[in-house]
Amino acid sequence: MTAGAPGRSPAEIRRDIELKRLQLGTSVEALRGRVNELTDWRRQVEEHRSQLIAGAAVVGFAIGVRMMVRRRRR
Repeated sequence: MTAGAPGRSPAEIRRDIELKRLQLGTSVEALRGRVNELTDWRRQVEEHRSQLIAGAAVVGFAIGVRMMVRRRRR
């Protein structure tokens, strides 16, 4: 019989439920691992070090320019 077909035996239904439960558990564990990987800021800093340095340089430059413009206006 196919899954979801009417007339399945209780044993078939229990087996299908147990299979779905195992699949769900596996999916949840995989998702948990991925979430932990993406939210680990130390790992993200290590992987994106050059982008962070470039961004910090741009922000520092913009702040410096802004400070120079304010001093000239005084």
